[in-house]
Amino acid sequence: MISEAVIQALKKFVPEENICLQEPMAGHTTFRIGGPADCFLQPENEEQLIQVQRYLSKVGIPFFVLGNGSNLLVSDGGYRGVIIQIGRKMSRIEVEGCIIKAQAGAPLAQVAKTAMEYGLTGLEFASGIPGTVGGGVVMNAGAYDGELSRVVVRVNAVNSEGESMELDNETMEFGYRTSAVKNSSLTVTEVIFGLEKGDREQIRAKMDDFAARRREKQPLEYPSAGSTFKRPEGYFAGKLIMEAGLRGYQCGGARVSDKHCGFVINTGGATAEDVRDVIHEVQEQVKDKFHVTLETEVIFLGWEKNR
Repeated sequence: MISEAVIQALKKFVPEENICLQEPMAGHTTFRIGGPADCFLQPENEEQLIQVQRYLSKVGIPFFVLGNGSNLLVSDGGYRGVIIQIGRKMSRIEVEGCIIKAQAGAPLAQVAKTAMEYGLTGLEFASGIPGTVGGGVVMNAGAYDGELSRVVVRVNAVNSEGESMELDNETMEFGYRTSAVKNSSLTVTEVIFGLEKGDREQIRAKMDDFAARRREKQPLEYPSAGSTFKRPEGYFAGKLIMEAGLRGYQCGGARVSDKHCGFVINTGGATAEDVRDVIHEVQEQVKDKFHVTLETEVIFLGWEKNR
């Protein structure tokens, strides 16, 4: 639990109305699953973020930086520490010529829409990705043969000691669903995208096509974290899962989607334990049948520190 002294200290950095105690994380993940976080707060600018991270690091309280929660499974027991959400309060988007500057809390889909409105091409693939700019850059989010690594010029971030820094595309060391920031103490605050001039209607048509393909092939009607597994080299995760006979495999309210086997969905009332059980069964059977290890895109949070 977070002590009253810590709460009072946090109120010096972040407005009191932006701090919640025992906040259910089910309301902050696209799985719609997760127990309570001891403390949940939303900084409104980089300075507040710096002060909070510097303080929590100094007193040794664990914290996790959250975007839209689109690739996150929080345990049923919740999180023993502080969740810092960079969301709508840090979501400004600015356009200067072919450059878009977006704060980390801006939804990727909104940035893609803004690019389209200004006749800028390069972000069409991101129009259906449910994450934020910050989370997307950390994971090098991609779809339909597009990746953020191809359009990111610079990333602004702060470390847990409150120091600001800039990372260019090369320094970010982007890879498949990873970056130099992923396993570091850095928190992304702003991303600069470099795009190209294009035809607005052609850009819109491409985005509409991607949206139609998503509706046709993905179980968008159910809560999920999107693609549950990374693509194993030389294979497709969904195809392996289907060929392992796991289409529709279910534990409690969690199920391998009948529509796309690469998705584990919440059919209603699923617990985090249900989802984890489905994921582990899929991994074990695919490994046993095809000798392929499926790694998750989903991040597991709070399992080792449950009550």
